[in-house]
Order: sequence, then structure tokens, then C-alpha cells
Amino acid sequence: MLLQAMMAVRDLSRLHDIAAILIRYGFGDIVARMGLTHALERTGRALHMSNAAEYAHLPAPVRVRRALEEMGPTFVKLGQVLATRVDLFEPEWIAEFGKLQDSAPAAPYAEVRQQLTEDLGAPPEELFASFDHEPLAAASIAQVHRARLVDGSDVVVKVRRPGIRPVIETDLRWLMRLSELAESESPDLRCFRPKEVVRQFSLSLRRELDFAVECRNAERIAQNFAGYSGKDQPDGDAAASDTASEPAPPLIVIPRVYWQWTGERVCVQEYIEGIPGRQLQAVDQAGLDRKILARRGARAVLKMIVEDGFFHADPHPGNVFYLPGNRIAFIDFGMVGRLTEERREQLIRLMLGLVRHEAARVFEVMLDWTGDVVLDEAGLALEIQIFVDQYYGLPLKQLRLGAMLSDLVAILRQHQLMLPADMALLVKAFISLEGMGRELDPDFDIASEAMPILEQALRARYMPAALIKRGGRAIGEALTLIAGLPHDLSQLLRAARRGRLEIHIDVAHLK
Repeated sequence: MLLQAMMAVRDLSRLHDIAAILIRYGFGDIVARMGLTHALERTGRALHMSNAAEYAHLPAPVRVRRALEEMGPTFVKLGQVLATRVDLFEPEWIAEFGKLQDSAPAAPYAEVRQQLTEDLGAPPEELFASFDHEPLAAASIAQVHRARLVDGSDVVVKVRRPGIRPVIETDLRWLMRLSELAESESPDLRCFRPKEVVRQFSLSLRRELDFAVECRNAERIAQNFAGYSGKDQPDGDAAASDTASEPAPPLIVIPRVYWQWTGERVCVQEYIEGIPGRQLQAVDQAGLDRKILARRGARAVLKMIVEDGFFHADPHPGNVFYLPGNRIAFIDFGMVGRLTEERREQLIRLMLGLVRHEAARVFEVMLDWTGDVVLDEAGLALEIQIFVDQYYGLPLKQLRLGAMLSDLVAILRQHQLMLPADMALLVKAFISLEGMGRELDPDFDIASEAMPILEQALRARYMPAALIKRGGRAIGEALTLIAGLPHDLSQLLRAARRGRLEIHIDVAHLK
């Protein structure tokens, strides 16, 4: 009972802080419409609605971003997740959410040391040959220290911030309650599906708090790249060893996990000695080839998406290092995307439809993604036809697939349609991938990199053995995708897949 009372007091105090920040940034009307003002006043916690004028001149996206920053780690993470929801927010909102930086002052080392001692079974100076007290980086949830093992291996030790979990759990409870209020009381906010967004965010953030999950993600991706030798690269672009007898170093590097010191609140991984992805001048000074790096990075992420269905969902320059031999290391697997076989098949159909200017194929995938929502199918089909037609006759190397996906999702947004969470994450990752490739090489052409991978995946998926393995439904998909069934029959198959097929039998002579 005492614990519940303490949680209630802490939760109310946190709600007061959240509501006060929202009012200060000009969102007092939302606070009032959701009934928070009166609810807090009844508990003796008054809100001052007069504080809103200070930031009223700022655009709404800027005010929201600054409010999220002020509300703390949970809300910064929420803003970063919202930055992936290109299906819900206009570009100016996505750009503003993208400015949210997950950085924070370092936690006092005494607190970090105490927690490490609890988790590792001994103080860090007894376990490691050396341990830097000053962190390499500090974020809202964790900070990273450099250390050295007794065998001389350089490692990084990622430590969860002491005491952060109760704070986040309190925030998540209030976020869910606020999302329920927003959905029931505010028609303006209802179209953003706040309950579903918060539900997905809560699942994602709780996984991110468990560093063992992050390390399992890293090992799974490392296994998927085992034996990835770059044989598909053009001549002169494959990693070469100094002698014929030595194996070539891996093109894609994933840090090794040291499981004996890894758990929920701490993980120890190999230290990557390389050029950070943002330091392009250092890339040039090291004599690395930007064009090769752009191609290799794109092919690696496309392999994760199309072939493996398990991908790094945040491939920005901060999570990439460039290594000698034009090799690439990926770090930080707290946010990953998962695609079922069905989703990958839909992605292949969509991308090939865009590149080959087949509007009907693109439209079919959009319907699959929107589920059972009632919509104006004729209007959506026409808009997609117009959208695809504008690229007709354009050479492959001039297609900007990231921009095309953004524009396509904007059409869904105008129809108030919401992407599945896994596809929203994929679209954002794809856009980030193309942007990073262009930073390396202004002539980077992701369509040319993607097409061979998509076509190869298509052939593999519809080989006779693969069709037999997946059963009769797969044969129907193959006929629709490759042979091209009449439109009515294609609609019939789609209705059956979506569970909306109704059959009426009328036997005349029984009447």
C-alpha cells in the first residue's frame, strides 16, 4: 500500500511537470481539453496558464521539439521514434523531430561504479586492466566508457544510467493515459493514432533498456554477414588480402560481444578503431574511396532488409565507422527492424513497381499495408497513377527512391491512412540510407544498387521449390506478381488475403 501511495505521489508530480511544460510552450488548450488542469487542481497542484506567451512566436514543430527536450529522456526518445513516422507527420515536423539529440551530462562516476560492481560482481578496476572514468559519450539512457581487458583487447562498456528505469516507467504510464485522453477528447490529435503510437513506442523503449537484447540483435546481424565476402562487387571493389593465403578481412564489421560481462544494465563490446561516419574529411585524408563506401553501405543495408528481414533501423552516420580497405562497421543495435516474409514480398513488389512505372502494382501494395480501413480506393488509385506517371521515361540513375517513398507516403497521409509500424520504420531507414550515401557520393544512385538485389530476391522467392515450400497461397502470389492476372481476379485474391472475401451461394431450383 505504501509503495502504491509513493508511486501515486511521484506520478502526480511528474504529470504536473509535463503539463507545466506543455503550457509554457503554448499547448495549454490541449492540457485544458484533456481535463488535466482541473484534475491537478483537485490534488492541490495549480497550473499557471499565463506562462505560454514566452514561446508563442515559434512555429508549432519547434515548440513541440523543445518541449520534448525539456520533458526529458523518455520524451526525447519518443520524438526520435516520431521522426520515423513519415506516414503521420508533414516533412517540417519530421525535420524538427530529427534534430532531437540523445545527449545528456554524464552520471557521477561513483553511482556508475556502484551499479557496475553490482552487475559485474566486482569493481571495474579489478575486472579490467584499465577503465576510463570519463565516458566517451553520454546519452539519456546510457553512457559508454572505454576499457581494456587483461588480455589487451580494447572494449567499450555501455552502462545504463542509474535510476533511469523508474523514471521511464512513470513517463510511459502517463504517456498511455495521455494518449487515451487525446484520442477520446481531441479530434485534432485523433488522426495521429496516439494510443497505437505510444503502445509501439513503449514496447520499443523497454526493449532498448535491456542491453542483452541489443547484444543479441548485434550477434544475429553478425551471423547474417558471416561469409559475406563482397563477391558481388565490381572488379577492383572487393576486399583484398595482402597475400593469397590470408583470408580477406570482413567487408562488414559488427562489434564482438563479451557475454561474461553483459546483462540488462551493462554490456561489453569490442572497441571499433575507425573513422566516425560524420568525419568525411578524415575519410578523404585516409585515402578511402567514398563511392565504394556508399555502394557497400547501401548493399549491406539492402541485404539486411530484403534477404535477412532483420535490419539496423537507424543507419545514420553516428552509427557507422569506416575502416581501412573501404570496410564498414555498424554499431548500436538498440533499434532494429523486423520484416516477415510477407512484408518483404510486399516491399519487393512496391520497389519494382516504382522503378518499372507499374502503378497497379504499387496500388496493390498500398492496399495491403492499409489493412481493413475503409477508404476511397478509386481516388487513391488515381493519385498513385498520377504519381508514378511523373517518373515515366526517367533513367534509372535519376530516380531518387528515398524521395519517391516520402512522396508516396504523403499520399497515404492525405487519405488519413497509417502505415504498419514495421513499414514506417523501414521507410525511414531507407530514406536515411539514401541520404548517407549521397553525403559520401553526390552521384550515388540507390536505384541501380537496389534493382539487382530486388530482382534476385524475386527470382529466389518464386523458384518452384520455394513456392512448394510456402504452399498454395504462394502460387497465387506468383501468378499475380509475375504473370499478371486480370484486375478482378487480383482484387479477389487480395480480398481473400485481407479477410474481406464474402461468398454468397444461391441455388435457384431449391426455391
